[in-house]
Amino acid sequence: MDVTDEDSVRRGVESVLKRAGRLDAVVNCAGFGIGGSIEDTSLDEARRQFETNFFGILRVCRAALPPLREQGAGRIVNVSSIAGRIGLPYQGLYSATKYAIEGFSEALRMELRPFGIDVSLIEPGDFCTGFTESRRRVAAGNEGPYADRFARALATAEADEMGGHPPVRVARLLLKILRSRSPRLRYTVGPLSQRLSAIAKPLLPAGLVEREVMKHYNVL
Repeated sequence: MDVTDEDSVRRGVESVLKRAGRLDAVVNCAGFGIGGSIEDTSLDEARRQFETNFFGILRVCRAALPPLREQGAGRIVNVSSIAGRIGLPYQGLYSATKYAIEGFSEALRMELRPFGIDVSLIEPGDFCTGFTESRRRVAAGNEGPYADRFARALATAEADEMGGHPPVRVARLLLKILRSRSPRLRYTVGPLSQRLSAIAKPLLPAGLVEREVMKHYNVL
């Protein structure tokens, strides 16, 4: 299905129900990245990022929830990111979509608990996937006052991604969540340093976290 097209989403859900007779699990994983400074990002570029990464999840959930509620059981797993816990310089709009998914999933989990439907988040760090190649750069990002820092930050991000583990670890975690009798809200997966950063962020001074993130992305 095309998650940016409501009719396509509706047809996709109807097709599964017709073929299988029920719907047991929904995994929202569609998404792409956009790179560039926030000032250089046009509203149209920002909207396209949200249309897939956030509103795509909303469309799928809205289409899938009626049959899940009628069954009185089911699982929804939304793929977020560690970037939904820690804002990334020059990936601000991508981080914004993932922060939105975090709050959305927290609320959805509470709303659906009375209907026997569990909601969980997977928060991956850097993995070696097609995500790197499909990242889009904002049209105005290659020149101007942000260009040098943007280039350094993006080079670091891409090196981290291409040096990451294959995504089979995320798939194994997904299977674990779907098999769990009582799945948690959040599951973080990826390099140990990134997972620890997400855990430590609320416990550390904000200025220290900010400096360490900027140092890592070579923009300090």
